[in-house]
Amino acid sequence: MGWLGRRYRVEFDWSIFERQGFLAGSDARRLAELNQALADPGLSAIIAARGGYGLTRIAHLAEYAPLLRHPKWIVGFSDVTALHVEATALGVASMHGPNAAALGRSDDWTQRRFLRALEAPCAKTRFEGRRTLRPGLAHGPLAGGNLSLLLACQATGRLHLPPRAILLIEDVTESAYRVDRMLSALLAGGALDGISGVAVGDFTDCPNSHGVSVHSVLAERLSGLGVPVLSGLRFGHERYNEFVPLGVLAELDATAGRLELGAD
Repeated sequence: MGWLGRRYRVEFDWSIFERQGFLAGSDARRLAELNQALADPGLSAIIAARGGYGLTRIAHLAEYAPLLRHPKWIVGFSDVTALHVEATALGVASMHGPNAAALGRSDDWTQRRFLRALEAPCAKTRFEGRRTLRPGLAHGPLAGGNLSLLLACQATGRLHLPPRAILLIEDVTESAYRVDRMLSALLAGGALDGISGVAVGDFTDCPNSHGVSVHSVLAERLSGLGVPVLSGLRFGHERYNEFVPLGVLAELDATAGRLELGAD
């Protein structure tokens, strides 16, 4: 909070330090805190303190009507994907990127990207990928987040990707066969029908399954969509986690290895 407090007015309730098992207090406490933040017209951003488990228990119960009246950034990644999914369904942009705990111990690279992303979200920005899984060019709104959370949201009927979306995915500590299972379920359920491209971030500490790597699984499962697919972008659970605004229009050039915002 210290670094944020040097530039912004920071508010938080001490109840965030409550503990109930593996959660930061009861569902009722956390839902009330979320609803209060969503309803506050004086806030410009809601930044998750951490990205740990718990939001799928309450995200579907929150009151989102105030977010439409007073849009504000929802910032975070990993489990915060559940909130990104809700914002996307409403047509409200949100920010996939490091949470407050990560910002507090981050370096200048992350802090500069935070300021640029939140204060100049329409600025022309380019993210470089390292591997083309399927060449081509795609245009559309960015959507997505953590793959495990996207599957959970699909299971509850909460996942609604916008037409022609460029899907962002990343994950951590999932074996290759589990990534295969998640992608196969999303494909079989029709959740990825109508997307225009896929941007793959970090799949951190994701071990092989019977000699098959997670990268091979991603290439095989995603190439079957028939859309451009670019992997190796810098977002996810690694040290360098780019801030990527969801809900904004972007261009994915998988052939050239780039994802660009604010393109002409």
